[in-house]
Amino acid sequence: MTLEGLRVAITGASRDTGRRLAEAFAERGARLFLSARDLAAAERVASMINRRGLGRADAFLCDLAVADSVRAFAASLNDRTPSLDVLINNGAVYLEGRDLPDVSDDEIESVMAAGATGTLLLTKHLLPLLRASSRPDIVNMISACGEVGHRRSGAHPAFYAAKHAHAGLAEILSYRLRPEGIRVISLFPPDFVQEGPRRADGDLTARSVIDCVLFAVGQPRDCFIREFHFEQVQRG
Repeated sequence: MTLEGLRVAITGASRDTGRRLAEAFAERGARLFLSARDLAAAERVASMINRRGLGRADAFLCDLAVADSVRAFAASLNDRTPSLDVLINNGAVYLEGRDLPDVSDDEIESVMAAGATGTLLLTKHLLPLLRASSRPDIVNMISACGEVGHRRSGAHPAFYAAKHAHAGLAEILSYRLRPEGIRVISLFPPDFVQEGPRRADGDLTARSVIDCVLFAVGQPRDCFIREFHFEQVQRG
């Protein structure tokens, strides 16, 4: 699949799935705008992509938990490009813990701000660039924690709450933006591993999740794939 020249913004692009997403799109010739809370880490990913000479990447600071940082990133993109073809809302703060008092108030605020408010604000401020594209997609890396009735993750309730907010945003945007030809694609993977064998009896891997993103973005424009849901391996 070639995505030559596609303009793609990815949040949380400095490590793990975000970095792998950036590499996968770069390998297919995309033009990348990578953001992260750690600018130096995002710059390392962008430099690695540029050295390989496939796609081209620029790095930006964006702390999704800080509204001014979100707006600054969006403004920088508006200065750099006349349009945006794909926005991948990947950035999020993960929290572990079963009981509400297991984490501090500040940690709860950060998770909710990044996963809910920050993602919403960034989508809002980049919507004009997406509307200027001839093939706009919004990809939401949510989580099975955003599914109704999901209880298998050890994530903190605040993470569950943030992911349900993200899922609600994606659902209404899919309905309201479809008449404009803007596809809203959401993925709800269970807890998955970055590396591992891709077997039916194994954990879901980041590579498989990324392949779903590439598949959906690469479809013809009459194909609106709204959501990906995954079976979780049953153990014991």
